[in-house]
Amino acid sequence: MSSHPDFEKMSCPLPLMDHDTIQLAHGAGGLLSAQLIDKLIVPRFTSPELDVLEDQAVLDLPPGRVAFSTDTFVVSPIFFPGGDIGDLAVNGTVNDVAMSGADPIALSVGFVLEEGLPMSDFHRVLCSMETAAARAGVRIVTGDTKVVGRGSCDKIFINTSGIGVIPEGVRLSAGSLAPGDTVILSGTLADHGMAVMTVREGLSFQSTVTSDTVALNGLVETILTAGPGTKTLRDPTRGGAATTLNEFAKSSKVGIKLDESTITVRPDVAGACEILGIDPMYVANEGKLIAVVPAAEKEAVLAAMRGHEHGRDAAIIGEIVADHPGLVTMKTGLGAERIVDMSVGEQLPRIC
Repeated sequence: MSSHPDFEKMSCPLPLMDHDTIQLAHGAGGLLSAQLIDKLIVPRFTSPELDVLEDQAVLDLPPGRVAFSTDTFVVSPIFFPGGDIGDLAVNGTVNDVAMSGADPIALSVGFVLEEGLPMSDFHRVLCSMETAAARAGVRIVTGDTKVVGRGSCDKIFINTSGIGVIPEGVRLSAGSLAPGDTVILSGTLADHGMAVMTVREGLSFQSTVTSDTVALNGLVETILTAGPGTKTLRDPTRGGAATTLNEFAKSSKVGIKLDESTITVRPDVAGACEILGIDPMYVANEGKLIAVVPAAEKEAVLAAMRGHEHGRDAAIIGEIVADHPGLVTMKTGLGAERIVDMSVGEQLPRIC
């Protein structure tokens, strides 16, 4: 899971273009379409597969099972503290592929652009995607661009699909959990969702609430090396940790018992959640994962995670139990026990 060695040195000047905003003609397949692709997109995503500009990418893959995932990103606003829709799209799909234990290799990218989108905003998003892909060590190998009239989409929507190869012997499944297994969370909750919401709602704090968007494939590799018996991994995005844990419980028909005192939320994030009346357990994360590992491997996995830059705040937050199959419960700070159910409806629309 190597990364590009020079991504920190990348500069991303906006090339000279005939228009300052996206025009409908940029999606018509003619001269302006070619200019958009040749001047703006291809230089950011250059790779042997992409540069031939065929209608598909032809890839040589190493042996092994292939993991494939796709996701569409419609976050509003498109720029937020700690990231933007571009790096979110790359990181989100890299993480979905990596949660199978796969080494992500290649991404496709599809853009839906609104007529009138400032060219500088589109360029900024492309630069973020270039940097995120380099950090994650993945190639963007094919894509598509469509332009729609004003009001037909909100600035920019992005679809990313990704493939990766699963190493021999790695078989992760949310249906494999058993009583006695340990639940580990890689860090603080609710950072991404609250970063987007505080900007959207115009909230201000002494410190900036910042998104946690980051690619987690390196952390996954660390976990699987330290804990070859790892049962499952999941990044708790929409619906937050509560939804992910409920999905685990239902898939394996087991209970999950959490300890509230071990689940951490940054003070500014907790303040934002309190103001908006939202439980951090239900807020989207874009740079955290939940791992379930055998009890015999929990200390080794926890230590390895804490030694990785994206797992320094990792903590054991609970265990798999035979009681109340299909349900997640939490021991509160007052010593009581409550059910952590799945959310009803969507508390935070347009978060990813």
